[in-house]
Amino acid sequence: MKRTKIIDIFNPELVGSTVEVMGWVRTRRGNKHVQFVALNDGSTIKNIQIVFDMERFSDDELRAITTGAAIHVTGKLVESMGKGQSVEIQAEKLKVFGTADPETYPLQKKGHTLEFLREKAHLRPRTNTFGAILRVRSTLAYAIHRFFQERGFFYLNTPLITASDCEGAGAMFQVTTLDLNNLPRTEDGKVDFSADFFGKPTALTVSGQLEGELGATALGAIYTFGPTFRAENSNTPRHLSEFWMIEPEMAFYDITDNMDLAEDFIKYCVNYALDHCRDDIDFLSQMYDKDLVDRLKFVVEHDFVRLTYTEGVEILRNSGKKFEFPVDWGTDLQSEHERYLVEEHFKRPVILTDYPKEIKAFYMKQNDDGRTVRAMDVLFPQIGEIIGGSEREADYDKLLTRIEELGIPMKDMWWYLDTRRYGSVPHAGFGLGFERLVLFVTGMTNIRDVIPFPRTPNNAEF
Repeated sequence: MKRTKIIDIFNPELVGSTVEVMGWVRTRRGNKHVQFVALNDGSTIKNIQIVFDMERFSDDELRAITTGAAIHVTGKLVESMGKGQSVEIQAEKLKVFGTADPETYPLQKKGHTLEFLREKAHLRPRTNTFGAILRVRSTLAYAIHRFFQERGFFYLNTPLITASDCEGAGAMFQVTTLDLNNLPRTEDGKVDFSADFFGKPTALTVSGQLEGELGATALGAIYTFGPTFRAENSNTPRHLSEFWMIEPEMAFYDITDNMDLAEDFIKYCVNYALDHCRDDIDFLSQMYDKDLVDRLKFVVEHDFVRLTYTEGVEILRNSGKKFEFPVDWGTDLQSEHERYLVEEHFKRPVILTDYPKEIKAFYMKQNDDGRTVRAMDVLFPQIGEIIGGSEREADYDKLLTRIEELGIPMKDMWWYLDTRRYGSVPHAGFGLGFERLVLFVTGMTNIRDVIPFPRTPNNAEF
């Protein structure tokens, strides 16, 4: 007989049939006549209730059924007379796959704090909360691929090991095979990277964008979706050292096309999650964020406000609100500024454009005013910036001048400049931190809770 996943067990057509289920015990209760076991197999937030008639089973047979134990049950699926479930299984056969010592198993029936569960990241997916989060995460990942594939984009795999720093941030993890206890040195005492695996300094990538532009100027429209790494010492609820990025790049797109795509994309993903993860989202709303469903629907149902950075700064300065970080033209906006515009002033998502060039990356297209670039940031409630992007500078001379102004080594940029030397076209793109999206859709408040195994300063467990 074939196992039935618990997500499929609630099919009314199965009532009256014999089924087999396998999973992990959530709870067990009852008396000497009947025992009730709540079983979950990870396929859904819902448990299935197993009823053990004690005339059929002995205490010894059921002794191993404790919270966390893995079991295989065969029985008849019947309509339930009790509250809380529509169907239940009347157990006929039991097999215990693996026991869980109630003295040491850390996920007992009592509630646990999210902080405690971060210390048990190898087991926390078995909890209702993290099962729900990981199912939402998986569904969103599928929605992302589906969105771009339906629109003729090609999935491009960009390198994780790179010799260039896309953002000019410098906060990169070094990759080396050199013996750190016996480093080879040049005559002037510097590390001799010619002896290293790649023959030069390399690091884990902070972004696949530059290589993505190469793909877009050949295939027309591409997207990347993979891990990226930042070695910033940022111990905050919004930063990870290892996270996933979605980065589409499109030839023949200007800033307006880019904004249209970003808005369509984010609405598609949120809507897809609402349609396909409603049980999980309702659970997370009930447990953590009562306004979650309304906020998700709000994003899907409203057009995003579009305004320039200069207009946004004026609104902030005239707001009368005292911010922790003062704001003036040329300021890099903080989360508190972005959230004020979204949550208090406009009360809807905002796309800010035309930022000062001094606070944005070298590759963004310069406006005619000489002061601003065609950047765009999508700002969301509770999150702040969720997408950052721009129209890219397509003019070789302007891009070269900007690279030289910032002192970016030409040895890292010659190949990138070639896209402006040979058949340059208008093009644009953006980046979305996947965990920021999962954070928004699940209503969680700490980014460490929306990735299975968070990597943060001083933490690389599991």
